[in-house]
Amino acid sequence: MRIGEISRRSGLSRKALRLYESNGILPVPRRSAARYRMYGPETLEILTFVTQAKRLGFRLREIHEIVAIRRAGRAPCAHVRMLVERKKTDLERLLGEATVVRDRLRRILRGWSSMPQRAAAVCPHIESGNAKTTRRM
Repeated sequence: MRIGEISRRSGLSRKALRLYESNGILPVPRRSAARYRMYGPETLEILTFVTQAKRLGFRLREIHEIVAIRRAGRAPCAHVRMLVERKKTDLERLLGEATVVRDRLRRILRGWSSMPQRAAAVCPHIESGNAKTTRRM
């Protein structure tokens, strides 16, 4: 299949396909006599994996590592599990930090009308004690 057909079937742009090729996620396709890229049927399967992995937050470098393990004839599942565990931990930390920020923003908004106008370097609502953070060590 030519790049246009792969693009249409996968829902990905030609630019994305060329990016995946340059990053080693897709193997370099053979070329027709007219120099068109000619992809094999396995390309769509790889692109399905790439799309799903991106939705789960995998970076192109990580996707390349996983695909390279598979191309080498090994099952990448142990590596994928380690990546998934790391991503879960990172996401839980980010969600915790986002919850703290959301709660601080709510406190600022609750006290908005009751806060007396006072001198501030920029904005008293942000500089007030409601917005102060406690640093975690």
